[in-house]
Amino acid sequence: MSARTTRQPRHPALSAFLRDPAALTGALLLVCTVVVALLAPWVYPGDPLAMVTRPLVWPGESITHPLGSDSMGRDVLAGIAHGARISLTVGLVAAVLSVVIGVLVGAVGGYFGGWADDLLARITELFQTVPSFLLVIVLVTIWRPTSPVVVMAIGVASWPVIARLVRAEFRSLREREFVLAARAQGYRHLRIIFSEILPNAAPPVIVTGSVLVATAILMESALSFLGLTDPNVVSWGRMVGEGREFLRSAWYLSAAPGLAIVLTVLSLNLVGDGLNDAFNPRLRR
Repeated sequence: MSARTTRQPRHPALSAFLRDPAALTGALLLVCTVVVALLAPWVYPGDPLAMVTRPLVWPGESITHPLGSDSMGRDVLAGIAHGARISLTVGLVAAVLSVVIGVLVGAVGGYFGGWADDLLARITELFQTVPSFLLVIVLVTIWRPTSPVVVMAIGVASWPVIARLVRAEFRSLREREFVLAARAQGYRHLRIIFSEILPNAAPPVIVTGSVLVATAILMESALSFLGLTDPNVVSWGRMVGEGREFLRSAWYLSAAPGLAIVLTVLSLNLVGDGLNDAFNPRLRR
């Protein structure tokens, strides 16, 4: 009598993610947003801030302008398409910057411990005492409100979350058997940090990074709504802010870009939840 064996998938995390309907829905929404952002220069090759028709054309009135036009005669759909490029770029680059800073700070403090850990922990706590969005506003107002400055400000304000997570992971992994074996073989500290410990601490960092992209998009939209970004660049938040003066007569001016923000942030949160369930063995079971 032979015992039946169950075949385990090669990539259990990927299999768990593909079995999650909510995660797949979020991934589909995110892919659609990325496709819109990539096709924007070809579908709407002109300046999205240029006047192309009469002001306040309602959605459905014109075939060439499906979502209508704003008070300046600019195509709303063109603005949303080009705004997707700005929002995704700012969110992704700012999240990568915060992850890089947070990983370096958390890895050094969690691996070496001692005075280095105490110093970096105090610096992290200092950044966390200041509200993130308030710090972003201060940094943007000090320098010119350009896209690189906005990215830098959001990245600098968001890294403490990653730093605390990486520090906790490194403190729990630095005494594991594979790390002790690497030290016994004479590996240098940098090799142990980046080749041995960091790959094992990567899953929670990836999950948190996806959430940071959504947070960065919301921060950029809020800055644009307040007029603290480059006025020569179309942005979803700026479109919402400019449309608030016409909420009674042309509510679609704020509703359309606002819906784009909601769907994009929702898709990133769904993907983040799916990644969390996929990488967590207990939840995967």
